[in-house]
Amino acid sequence: MARPKSSQHELKRDEILDVAARCFAQQGYLAASMNDVAAACGTSKARLYHYYDSKAAILFDLLDRYTQRLLAVIGQVEATAQRRSLDERAALHELVRAFLQEYETSATRHAALLHDTQFLGEAQRELVLDRQRDVVAAVTRFLRRAYPQRVTAANQTPVAMMLFGMINWTFTWLRPGGRLSYAQFAEEVVAMLEHGLGG
Repeated sequence: MARPKSSQHELKRDEILDVAARCFAQQGYLAASMNDVAAACGTSKARLYHYYDSKAAILFDLLDRYTQRLLAVIGQVEATAQRRSLDERAALHELVRAFLQEYETSATRHAALLHDTQFLGEAQRELVLDRQRDVVAAVTRFLRRAYPQRVTAANQTPVAMMLFGMINWTFTWLRPGGRLSYAQFAEEVVAMLEHGLGG
């Protein structure tokens, strides 16, 4: 009979995923080993195997949870917009703020999503990519509702990618506690959406 999981099991998994994401970001997924992750966690490789049977399993759990989290952020913004009766532009602006608030504490997870999805097995990769497509589709809907005269069927994908281009790569240059906070940068993105650089 299998031993029951302790109440701390999920908490420990979250800690492992945080550490693994840092290892993957610092060393690259291919170079980082289970030994590296275990050492960074302050535990043995044998203990790490109690939670994950491979580095690939860690990567999948990391990306599976993170893409679910991004979809949850969208759902929370939709619920907030409905509850507060926000107009479509205000709802989009809230989505930008919510994404950047999430990115502030998940930079290494986001880096793994952008760089390491390719290393998943085919079925796992497709699941993660499907969720990414769902995120893009949701943001595209927000954009079309917010700017119906500007965002059309012909240009909606480039416009959505332009927005993602502004926010997705913040993990490479925007640092918590730096001269520009994530919240301040969110307002810069909102201003750019509303007025461009000339407004």
